[in-house]
Amino acid sequence: MTVALETPSTGAPATVSGLLSDTYRQLTQVCPALTVSVADPVSRFTRKSLSGAELTKKQDVLEAFLSAEDSRIRERYDHVPRRDVAASRALHDYAWSVGLLMSGVWYLTGRVSRVRPEDVRIDLSSGTFEITPGPDLACLPQDPAGALPGVLTVPHEEALRAELRVAVADHMEPLLTAIAPYIRRGPRALWGLVTDDLVSGIWYLGRMLGREPDSVRAATALLPSAVPPFPGGADFRHLTGGDGRQHPTRTRMGCCLYYTIRPAEACATCPRTCDAERLRRIES
Repeated sequence: MTVALETPSTGAPATVSGLLSDTYRQLTQVCPALTVSVADPVSRFTRKSLSGAELTKKQDVLEAFLSAEDSRIRERYDHVPRRDVAASRALHDYAWSVGLLMSGVWYLTGRVSRVRPEDVRIDLSSGTFEITPGPDLACLPQDPAGALPGVLTVPHEEALRAELRVAVADHMEPLLTAIAPYIRRGPRALWGLVTDDLVSGIWYLGRMLGREPDSVRAATALLPSAVPPFPGGADFRHLTGGDGRQHPTRTRMGCCLYYTIRPAEACATCPRTCDAERLRRIES
């Protein structure tokens, strides 16, 4: 069977890695906060980079990752963070970036890529990420990508959402286990942070595309309520601003501890600092 499917950037016959490379590049173009490059076999990161897999297996590598985040906070904010704050900020950045790489592919293409820890590298000096497109992809039956070698076809939308939830959970679980002693919070709080970053990544992508209501619906369909190991759902609600318009918001389940660095700039959805009245003032 010949599949009429091409990699958009080259016009060459499609491969899973080629399709993913193009989607990852589209994500980085749309989302300025996503500091990720797609791996180039000719030009690799320096020896100061490390992989997501190394973070989970080597304590000295994990400590170098956290030390680099500590240094960036000191330089950027002229603030000396507690060890658990630097670890929380590093985890938040990792979970948001890797989560958006997976959820963004799903949102843009209706496909699910399974990013393995070894597919991700982090540059210690800059904190930027590099992604090597892997071979694993899931899609719906009507998607022509389903005819490519190794692609998993699932029967319906909810099965595809389940694939995404499992892909994110499988990637994050080893890192949460490794980093938990540095953050000093239990599994529910750590998985709450991952839940927040998964939801907020989709929400952010929708805003960047001018499709915020659609992204809120997509995030809610992905996490309508607690689905283990995610301890809660997207849980969006709407607030009415001073102009009479309604704005979606939610209260985060976990906390990246940014409020300890810049209290006056804490996220409107921060569970440590926000209340209903403060949210109304921010949204009005």
